[in-house]
Amino acid sequence: MFGPFERMVAWRYLRARKGERFVSITAAFSLLGIALGVAALIIVMAVMNGFRQDLVGRIIGLNGHLTVHPASGRALPDHEALVERLRSLPGVTQAAPTVEGQVLLTGEGGGAAGGLVRGIEPGDLEARRVVARGIRRGRLDDFGPEDTAVVGIRLAAKMGLRLGDRITLVLPQARGSDFSAAPKQRGFRVVAMFDAGMPEYDGRQVYIPLEAAQSFFGLGEAVSQVELFVADPSQVAPVTEAVRAALAGQPLRIADWQGANSSIYAAVVVERNVMFLILTLIVLVAAFNIISSLTMLVKDKGRDIAILRTMGASSGAILRIFLLCGATVGCGGTLIGFALGLGIATNFDGLRAALLALEGTPLFRPELLFLTQMPAVVEPREVVSVLLMGLGLSLLATLYPSWRAARIDPAQALRHG
Repeated sequence: MFGPFERMVAWRYLRARKGERFVSITAAFSLLGIALGVAALIIVMAVMNGFRQDLVGRIIGLNGHLTVHPASGRALPDHEALVERLRSLPGVTQAAPTVEGQVLLTGEGGGAAGGLVRGIEPGDLEARRVVARGIRRGRLDDFGPEDTAVVGIRLAAKMGLRLGDRITLVLPQARGSDFSAAPKQRGFRVVAMFDAGMPEYDGRQVYIPLEAAQSFFGLGEAVSQVELFVADPSQVAPVTEAVRAALAGQPLRIADWQGANSSIYAAVVVERNVMFLILTLIVLVAAFNIISSLTMLVKDKGRDIAILRTMGASSGAILRIFLLCGATVGCGGTLIGFALGLGIATNFDGLRAALLALEGTPLFRPELLFLTQMPAVVEPREVVSVLLMGLGLSLLATLYPSWRAARIDPAQALRHG
């Protein structure tokens, strides 16, 4: 497409020579601008992907991907047969019966707080990796006897709890007649403390054995709900439909994690799209810089263009010369930004550790400490789309100045040059 003559002239125009350094410096800044824009777009998209994946993983790692509730009331009887049926469905990896309820918590030191108690089997709790990997004090193996409890580390700090202390659960519901009404309470020994990295859970969550929760809340052999985990949380919709079909006609209510956390999920998606739009504008501004620098080059080389035309160069050759000049700046900057952004995104963990060590002080408050552990996830389709967008904008930016260069009248240029 580009002949030796056109490549030679384009290269001479791009080189900085005496008296022409301003145009070349402008082209260099245009290249740097589009490189930084593309690199920033790739890095921020990778970080946003990592943030979304980490946040969603923490939320659904604690609550399950699907939840089956009773349509009315708070008890789900005959849950053993229901659990076995749900475990046999394709895509379901775990079905855990649980009991859930709001209580008042009191500690030995006099601390009190509201909390969310969840009764669960020890094996099902161990299968929840967010809790199992987040144990900071104690051992999850000690959870099992009816008087044991696993609490969030921020809740323990707020109530002044230590391992081995007893925490009392108070259920402020009347028992008996109006004159004999009294709250129900029961004590549990704290055997472990977990840190899920989210204050909403670490500051109010308490796990107790399933049988103890059934007895405490007066459910007998029933449970509050059955939580399901699927192989691919992003593809939860087909499994939801399969569960609905399997439980059709039964007085049950089914909710998936996307519906239960729709506001959080939507906010993350909107923020990601807005960041993509903002950073795309940076690349667009860099593309306009290419237009301005190439327009200045055309104006500066007007007499040279006229001489080339009188020596036999066609308007198509002039067009291709300036297309090559603009493409060298734009596409070169895009490729440099692609390499820089991909290099930083794929080595984000090491660079983050170096930045934290250099800073010497925490970048985030303890409530947002999980941000310092947030991964960067590079999605190939996004990187390719950013690369193609950068190349496309760079090529589009060269069209108008190149067309103007090809339309220069040699006689007019020589007369006014």
